[in-house]
Amino acid sequence: MATAASSLTFSTSLPKLCRPLSISITQLPQVSLNFKKLNCSISSALKISRRTAATTTKASSMASSGITTVDQKNKKVVEVFDTEEELAVSLAKYTADLSDKFAKERGSFTVVVSGGSLIKSLRKLVEAPYVDSIDWSKWHVFWVDERVVPKDHPDSNYKLAFDGFLSKVPIPPGNVYAINDALSAEGAADDYETCLKHLVHTGVINKSSVSGFPKFDLMLVGMGPDGHVASLFPGHPLLKENQKWVTHITDSPKPPPGRITFTFPVINSSSYIALVVCGAGKASVVQTALGKSQNSDVFPVQMVSPEGELKWFLDRDAASKL
Repeated sequence: MATAASSLTFSTSLPKLCRPLSISITQLPQVSLNFKKLNCSISSALKISRRTAATTTKASSMASSGITTVDQKNKKVVEVFDTEEELAVSLAKYTADLSDKFAKERGSFTVVVSGGSLIKSLRKLVEAPYVDSIDWSKWHVFWVDERVVPKDHPDSNYKLAFDGFLSKVPIPPGNVYAINDALSAEGAADDYETCLKHLVHTGVINKSSVSGFPKFDLMLVGMGPDGHVASLFPGHPLLKENQKWVTHITDSPKPPPGRITFTFPVINSSSYIALVVCGAGKASVVQTALGKSQNSDVFPVQMVSPEGELKWFLDRDAASKL
């Protein structure tokens, strides 16, 4: 069984970037449940992964909901699962398959994660067979957004990822790129962008030939009940930022107010994006983004349109209004 150290130490190859850090955090036990997966069908405008289970009434409703607003330049895949447990199983296989693909093709695998419930949904990666079969040495881990707080603070996305994932897999410490939380929000954003530019220059991160922005192999992101992704919130001016790779926010409508976030040009330059959404509280936004809805609002999640593939992972509750 692969093991990981209980603390991480960051590379000091650049001034200010990825500064040395050592934090020991108690690991929590993982709980596994076993439920049946739900099949779902959606209109032919979307490519749907088929399952062998019988189609349910809700899935039939989705099939007739007329989901047609798809960016034809990109593949868009939607999967609905009866439970979050089955979603987590599928997400682990999806991530492991992409890890194997990119490790063989380019010798590294650049992965971007968010905070929130997304980390919980990655828990199957730290279990057999994936914890032993994945070549963790090829992983390079980044954050799509981060709260500018100490890394042992309860609000830290780094702490959340370390507790639930990073402390349990042998990713080289120098391949985990956290923000410099000793800086201001603006300084931390600029510092993180400088770090990304260095990694593009050295070939760790690909550069999009289409946009010129960094092209990450896989982004694993969640969505808030208000439709926000990363720290890009509805109606905020940062939704229109198209020059910076990483920017900052000091008036986040969700605490804490100071954060850094990738911009949409970076998010949408990705090769693959897994958009993981669970819970009935997000069903209305999912309905607006994927189905017929009278809501005229445009949510940030609707602006996610990668160069490669966008795959929605939904549990039954999140898809209940489709």
